[in-house]
Formats: sequence, structure tokens, C-alpha cells
Amino acid sequence: MKYVISKQEGSPAYLQLYKQLREDIVGGIYPFGAKLPSKRTIAEEVSVSTITVEHAYSLLCDEGYIEARERSGYFNIFSRDDGFAGVKSEPTVVVRKDSISHEEGQFPFSTLAKAMRSVISEMGEGILERSENIGRKELREAISRYLAASRGIKASPSQIVVGSGSEYLYGLIVELIGRDKTFAIEAPSYKKIEQVYKAADVVLEMLPLSHDGIDSRKLKKSNADVLHITPYRSFPSGVTASASKRHEYVRWASRKGKYIVEDDFESEFSVSHKPEETVFSLSDNDNVIYMNSFSKTISPSMRVGYMVLPQNLAERFSEKLGFYSCTVPTFVQLLIAKLILDGDFERHINRVRRHKRRSLAK
Repeated sequence: MKYVISKQEGSPAYLQLYKQLREDIVGGIYPFGAKLPSKRTIAEEVSVSTITVEHAYSLLCDEGYIEARERSGYFNIFSRDDGFAGVKSEPTVVVRKDSISHEEGQFPFSTLAKAMRSVISEMGEGILERSENIGRKELREAISRYLAASRGIKASPSQIVVGSGSEYLYGLIVELIGRDKTFAIEAPSYKKIEQVYKAADVVLEMLPLSHDGIDSRKLKKSNADVLHITPYRSFPSGVTASASKRHEYVRWASRKGKYIVEDDFESEFSVSHKPEETVFSLSDNDNVIYMNSFSKTISPSMRVGYMVLPQNLAERFSEKLGFYSCTVPTFVQLLIAKLILDGDFERHINRVRRHKRRSLAK
């Protein structure tokens, strides 16, 4: 072990330790099934408290890299060989049990109203201006900063496209990648995903879910060019992709001409003490499209979604589809940008997550 905590890095000690441990797990330093060093051992080596180490281990447990065994310690349950090595996992569907209610997830109206008044006061007639085709720069910059700070996604505002809801963006993805491509989706999945792709008349594969994501045998046999996944709590099954499965998706897409559409709906409300890691942030292949929306985090009435394009597709989008006008009103875009930049958006998410943790602990 050679773990080092740097005061110059700026991030908390437990996050630095978590990242270093995760790199060793993924890199094979700790083989599948191996026991990790005790909290006391790491604490003494790194000169931190055992609580700091426990917090790092807790995050690794949350994401499915390790598991805690009573009176035995922590063990690696991540395997890079999961998936394409003939895993025998029967397709399984579970029922969602802990979705948040409308009341729990509702954005405080008083905060929303205050932000609306502020935008009108600050922008005046500017709220009537036409938006840039890929979305207002203010909103794209706010999303870029938010994703970098909270999701580990490094993307410039020019890679972000804003549109009126996920279904609209699904259609743009088909036009961008091509109707001649084969798309694969989870079975079961959110009904509108299937409906949009069928309406676009693309070849569609249905890949059954197992307990931790798409069944590995079916994924291996798939002829798809594009894999559409919802790694966090796929609807309606409630299946969340494990750490091993997310890496399996990245390996699947490492072959030439493959793309992943990562639909990250509702992941902000994970009860994990750290936001769910994204496939976009795990991949170095520049072929993952990340998608999310504000319909759950702010209000269902705000049909505002966005996608983060890999650099090569951002350039292609500009050339091929850059003429499409943004379908979200300027005022709504400026409002969401303000909520993000003023911290109201993040405070709301943290409040809901704390409420969910308390509810689950009862």
C-alpha cells in the first residue's frame, strides 16, 4: 500500500482515499474475493482517522466494489472478468420499493418563486431573447460546472445540448448516430424509450435484465451498435447496475463503432453517501452520451433535459443537426441556471437524500 493524502488537492481525505482504493481494486491489486487492509492499518499508514477510512470503505460498498462481512472485514466483490467470461446469471426483475413520493421530491415553491422573480428582475426583456440552438450558454455552463463537481464528468459547455425532455433528445440521438444502426435497450425499460426508437424505425434489440444489469450472455451476443442503458434504478424493475456491470458496459463499447447512451434519470436521489458513478466518467473511449433531465429534480412541468456528447459527436452534431432550434424557453433555461449556480438545486437534492436515508433507517 502506498496511499497518500494531499492537502494541495483540495478534495476531502476520504474521497482521495476512496479513489486510490478504487484504482487498486479495478487494477487488480486486490483480486476478486481478496480481503482489503483493516481500517486501522490504512489509518496508521496514511495518518488519518479510522472514521476517514470507514467513510471511504462505505462509498466503495455503496458502489458495489467491496462488501463488509461481519467480524471479518471488507472484501473485493469487483471482477473485471464479470460479463464476457460466461457468467451464469438468470434474468431477474425486482420491484421498485423506495421511489420517492411527489411530496418528498418536490422542489420548494417559495425558492422557485424567488428565483423566478430574481431572473425577471436581473434579465428584464432578456428573457424574451431567442436561445442558442443547443441551449443558453448560461445553462450549459451551469450544467458543466455541476457535473464536474458532483458527477466526475468533465465536459465543456459546447458538448451539452438542451432540449424539452428526454424523448426529444432520444430522437436527436437517432438522427445523430444514424437510422441504419441497431439500437439495444433493457427489457423491461421505460416504455417511451422503446416507443421513440420504434417510431424512428430503427432495428431494436431487447436485452433482458439480470439482478445487476443487462444479462451478460445476451449482451455478448448482441449485434447492436448503440446500447441504451439506465444504470441507476432502471424503470420499472428497480435494477441498478453494479460496479462490475458498469465496467462491462465500457468494455462492450470499446469495440470500433459502438456507442452507449447513458440515461441517468433520478440518480441524484441515490441514498449513497456519494453520487452514483457514471459510465461516462469511467470510459476513455469518447463514445458515451450522458443524459439527464430536471423533471424529477425540480418539477414534472419543466420538460427540460440535456445530453452531454462525446467530443467527436459534438462536432458531428454541430455539422449535421446544429440547425435545430432549442425547444426550451429562454426564461426556463435562465431559471434553472440560477438554481444551480446559487446552490438551491444542490441543497434540494441533499435534503431529499437525507429524507430518504432517514426513511430507510426506520
